[in-house]
Amino acid sequence: MQVGKHDYYIDLLFYHRSLSCLVAFELKIGEFKPEYVGKINLYLEALDRDVKKVNENPSVGVVLCASKDDEVVEFTLSRSLSPTMVSEYNLKLIDKKLLQKKLKEYIELAETNSEDS
Repeated sequence: MQVGKHDYYIDLLFYHRSLSCLVAFELKIGEFKPEYVGKINLYLEALDRDVKKVNENPSVGVVLCASKDDEVVEFTLSRSLSPTMVSEYNLKLIDKKLLQKKLKEYIELAETNSEDS
């Protein structure tokens, strides 16, 4: 999206049918930083001014980080009027033994199916 003479890129943009609004996601691989809220607020304002339709509700922003300090998030959002949420994600890999077992089952199933054909 373009604001002034600058180009900006929203990581993910969805439309939430039940809420009737655009939902912008800012994805971060590190810990939450207060400046992320300023960036998502810029996106939300630009979406509401240039993209949102008259019958839609104001856009919502989600900052998704690898980790967050709840007190920093609280202080950062305490004066913000925009609908912004901050959440953290966890990377979780499937147990190696379970993955090997399922892969073996899949190979056996594929071999059985090819023999039946």
